[in-house]
This record gives sequence, structure tokens and C-alpha cells, in this order.
Amino acid sequence: MKQNRLTKQQDWEDYWDKLKLPAEIKKSKNNLYLNEILKIFDKFLPKNSNLSILEIGGAPGQYLAYMQKNFHYKIHALDYSSIGCRKTKENFDLLNLKGIIYQRDLFSHDLSDLPKFDIVYSQGFIEHFLDLEKVIEKHLELLKPGGILLIGTPNFLGINHLVLKKLAPRLIAQHNLSSMDIRNWENFEKRFKLKVIFKGYIGGFEPRIYHYENRMFLNRLIYIFFRGIRIITDNLKFLRKFNSKYWSGYVIGVYRKPGQKQ
Repeated sequence: MKQNRLTKQQDWEDYWDKLKLPAEIKKSKNNLYLNEILKIFDKFLPKNSNLSILEIGGAPGQYLAYMQKNFHYKIHALDYSSIGCRKTKENFDLLNLKGIIYQRDLFSHDLSDLPKFDIVYSQGFIEHFLDLEKVIEKHLELLKPGGILLIGTPNFLGINHLVLKKLAPRLIAQHNLSSMDIRNWENFEKRFKLKVIFKGYIGGFEPRIYHYENRMFLNRLIYIFFRGIRIITDNLKFLRKFNSKYWSGYVIGVYRKPGQKQ
């Protein structure tokens, strides 16, 4: 599966090494885009302290903090970055969370010794691989029959692609843009006979996903322009209701795996 990866392990080691802790996802008046993601969690995930949940690509556990504090799940993280796993452990300790961390490569390591989980999810993971169906298959291997699969990815299609191709070409190169086209999800839905609970683009137009790599004056000017647009989108909350693959910031799906729920 290594040839299908669009990122290197060292990329993640460097990324997590710079991360400041604690890191926790929570609703905020200052981040309406993130609130839209959490609304999907709140609407479609059950509240039950007996349920176990696994985040794939789970470092640094910021979403798992929300899952435990709001749904009371037994939380687990799987990540192949040694620094990412260490940061997750530190983050859990700082936030006074009880969780289990597995340092494993989803594709290279034998996962047969791991338990099956009631809910398996990833946020910003599937788009770093070329073989979308294989990634989903590996998620499902760790999910109980009748369990819930949740996947999410930023959306770099449409206007977002045009902007980021100019501002952050290296970022674009690390992402499989076809995985962000929700029409392509029908392939794995049919193959694995998943029941669709929710699927769609969310968050409205969100300039927060933009950043620039090249410090050219024009790039900085474009970035500043979209920061100004962000002020407008933050104040006109009704704009979050208008979504499309051509401008929305995020795409998310919630599914039920076939089989009798245990």
C-alpha cells in the first residue's frame, strides 16, 4: 500500500512534533465551520457510555476528546506516527481523558489482535491515499457488524482547488481529489453494502482551509483577500446552509455496516 500513499511518515512526525497541547475540538462562536461538523456528530451518533469508538489517524485525540465528553464513549486512537501517538497520550493526560492508543500502520501491520469497535471513524485521513475502496475496507475490518462508520475529508474541489493550487501546490499534491467527489463514494457503498445514514457537503464556503506556502506578494494578497471574505461568512450564518462540492469546506458520510448489531 506504500505506493498509494500521498504522504510520508516523516511528514506526520514533523507535523505532530510542532503541535502545541492541549488540543481539543469543541463548539465555538468563532468557528462556525467546525460547528457544522460537530452538528453531524450530535445528530447521527448515539449517546451510550457502553459503546467503543476508534479514530483512525487519531493523533492528537482532539476529536476523541469531544467524543468522550459529549457521548461518553470508550475512546481509542490508531496512528502510525510515533510522535503522534506520544502527543496523543500527553493530550489525553492533559485533558484528563481515559483512552487507549495503538501505534500501528493500518495497511502494513497485523491488526487481528485488536478488538472490533462499535464506531470507527476518520477525519482527514482517506484523502491521503489513492485507493479509496481499500482505505474504507480497512476501516470496516475494525468495525463490528451493525456498527457505525463515519468518514470526513476537507473538500479541495471547485473554487477551493483553484485557490489552493495557486497558494499551496504541495498541499494539493498530498491529497487525492477524487476522494472528495461524493459521487465516487457510491462505489464503496455498493461494494460493502453500507446503509447510508447521512452523506453530503457541509460547512458552506470556508476560507479557513486556505493557507499559502510561497511567500510571493500576490499569494499573500490573495490570502488576505479571503481572510476578509471569512469575516463576511462568519457574520452571515445563513450562508452555512448552502453547500456544494464546488465551494463547501467539508464532506462527510455516516454509514451502518451490514450485519446484526452485537
